[in-house]
Amino acid sequence: MTEDEPTDEISDIEDRIEALAEIAERCRKYILASKIAIGSGAALLLITIFGLFGTGQTAALGSIALVLGGIVSLGSNVSTLRQTDEAIRAAEARRAALIGRIDLRLVVDAPLKLV
Repeated sequence: MTEDEPTDEISDIEDRIEALAEIAERCRKYILASKIAIGSGAALLLITIFGLFGTGQTAALGSIALVLGGIVSLGSNVSTLRQTDEAIRAAEARRAALIGRIDLRLVVDAPLKLV
């Protein structure tokens, strides 16, 4: 094994960690949007039930669809975020193991250069 192989693999792992971090951030945004959809749908459903603004059955069905869609999206993105976080932890552990295997040399006897 040459010296370049572990560093190349470490570089590839770091690229993968960055890509996974972007996926995790996107999941967090979708989770927030899902929570907003659930809250908005619930509020619209309550408004429809109490008949505050004269909304009809279409608004009630739309609010139910909004709540259910938000729940589905929330569940999907939460599970994807968990899987992504696990993949990030595994990649970081692999990177740490590779860094630990590199035979680092200490440079203690190097003369200091004055510029």
